[in-house]
Parts: sequence; C-alpha cells; structure tokens
Amino acid sequence: MGIKTKFFITDVFGDRKYSGNQLATFLDCASFSDEEMQQIAREINFSETTFVISSNPIEGGYEVRIFTPGSEIDFAGHPTLGTAYIIQRHIVRQPVDKIVLNLKVGQVPVLFPTEEGNNEILWMQQVKPTFGETLDATFIASVLSLTESDIDTHRPIEQVSTGLPFIIVPLKTLAALKRASVVNELYQELVGTSWAKAILVFSPEGYTKEQRISVRVFVDFYGIPEDPASGSGNGCLAGYLIKNRYFSSTSIDIKTGQGYEIGRPSVLSLRASEQNGNISISVGGQVIPIAEGYWGS
Repeated sequence: MGIKTKFFITDVFGDRKYSGNQLATFLDCASFSDEEMQQIAREINFSETTFVISSNPIEGGYEVRIFTPGSEIDFAGHPTLGTAYIIQRHIVRQPVDKIVLNLKVGQVPVLFPTEEGNNEILWMQQVKPTFGETLDATFIASVLSLTESDIDTHRPIEQVSTGLPFIIVPLKTLAALKRASVVNELYQELVGTSWAKAILVFSPEGYTKEQRISVRVFVDFYGIPEDPASGSGNGCLAGYLIKNRYFSSTSIDIKTGQGYEIGRPSVLSLRASEQNGNISISVGGQVIPIAEGYWGS
C-alpha cells in the first residue's frame, strides 16, 4: 500500500480500558485487495480486524469486511459493535439512533443510546438463528479435556448460527468451565466434519453476581485459540437458551461473562424472545476507545 490509512483500536464488551475484546478498524479501504486485508489482520493479530470499504452508505448501510488472523468471516459480534461505534464518531460525526453495517451475512443494525457519553451499551440485532445437528457428549467432553459428568446431559450439545456457526456446550459448573482445555488433535477431528468450527461452553454460574452465565469460546479454526468476548457466539447462545427453554421462559434479559481465564474480563448483555416460532436476538456491550493512528509509510 502506498498511502497512509486511518485506523482505530477499541475494546468491545469491556467495562474499562484494556478489558473486553480488542478490535482494529480501518477506514476508506476500497483500494485494499483481499490479500492486503488478510495480511493486515494477521499483523494486528487481534481476534478480528475490520475494514470499512466506503464512507458513503449503500442501501442504507456501510460496507464492512471482517477478517480474523486466519481468514475472512461472514459475521462476528464485537467487530460489528466496534465498527459501528467508529463509523458514528468518525464518519457520521453526529448523534444517531442506528448505524447499519452491510456484512457478508446481510445487513446488521446497531442501535445507539440517546444519552451522551462513551460508556453506554450499544445493541446489535442479529439475524434469525438457525439450528444444526446435535453432537455426542462423550466425544465433545474429550475434545475439551473434560469428562461426560461435567456436561449437563439433560440439555443438547447443539450447533447454532446467527451468521457464524457455534457448537453450544452446556456445562454443570463454573469449575468445569475453568478446567476446559481443547485437545487439538480431537478438535481437528471434530471440525473436519461439523458445520460449526467454533466451540462455546457455558455454565449457569457467573463470574460476578450480576452475570447469569459464564462463557468460554474456542475458535482455533479461525486462528483464535480462545476468544475473550464473542458477540456472535453469545448471540447463538441466546438462541439456544430460548429454543431449549433453559430458563423455562420464552424471553431472556441477562448478562454473561467471558474472557476471565485469559486476562480480558468481558461483559455481554443478551436479550432474546420467541413469538410465533420466531426467535429475535440482540447482543449489547460497551465500546471503549483506546488508540488511533495511520497505517502505512
């Protein structure tokens, strides 16, 4: 690249600086090739890096592409919130109720609070969840270095997607969740045949009193051994909780915790409900600005 490009770093789903999930967002990327975007994402080496293709909306939304260090993906949660935040502040530059991103999964709206400040929750409305096959508890336990007794076998291990598929694994305790560790050979065997390549494990115990659920996410298939805060994964979890009546209700409004085991404590807000067989899902969190600069020489 022969020009300098403006970029921003934010922490998404954190409650203070240097928590949550890191995101790098680049503006005015229409001239970038696929290879250049992938190389930059690999150089940054965050869970995801986003590229805003144009400063002008197309069909009401801003064109955005999302890359992990390993590949481009159709959708991810924290890049959606963080990129909408940057677009609002550095492209639109005025208060708005909503920013729409045109992602490969489709148009995803992000709703902004009306009050001023940097620490309010932004909400993304995720696409309708789809559900795949259930998986065997014994094998999944071995993939996670756990025993079958650690898994809540009264609930299914189910593949779910709101744009990026996840294997949702219900555990009995926070202690089991903390012990989870992916066995790479078995993980590769699993993702070689499964629709979903990412694993989300959860327990009905939060890290704090405010959290209803604790979560860990493993996505080595995309170059991310463990993700500190996954909006897409938690959106899939929300759909799973509603479909399987985990809380014996057709609606939820809860907080989950993630990232504690890797030093990036994160808090995600989940709202979901089912009406007439349709599940609607929103995932919320804070976006905290960290740094900005120019990329290139």
